[in-house]
Amino acid sequence: MTVNMVRVAVGVEDLDHFRQIIEPRIQQGDNGPYFVTTTRFTPRRAEELIDGGSLYWIVKRAIRVRHRILDIKTVDTEDNGTRCALVLHPTLIKTQPRRRRPHQGWRYMEPKDAPPDLARLGGGVAESDDLPDTLAEDLRTLGLL
Repeated sequence: MTVNMVRVAVGVEDLDHFRQIIEPRIQQGDNGPYFVTTTRFTPRRAEELIDGGSLYWIVKRAIRVRHRILDIKTVDTEDNGTRCALVLHPTLIKTQPRRRRPHQGWRYMEPKDAPPDLARLGGGVAESDDLPDTLAEDLRTLGLL
């Protein structure tokens, strides 16, 4: 059974800023591009996360985007400790913004609770990169998108 993860994108101002942070970290592997983010603890439900799960990011108090989880590994750190490496597909998949309080670390999220992808909603203007995220959210709040 698939499960997702939610995490705060600390210090990220908007999705363009998020892209700027991710781009230099993208690596090329045998199975295509990926990037790695780390967390202190390895999830107990790692197999369920790898089985089609995504990492949903909270940006400015709302879930706005997700990355597909490709793999989960344990890596050694410089201070002789270990961390959990989440191997993610680099494509940002915009979601319908859903308000969410910030929290420390990460949380599991069942697929039924995950916000839908904007592309799956029929998109149009809402998923256009030409429309700033803040404007799209304001229009959505007013019921115009």
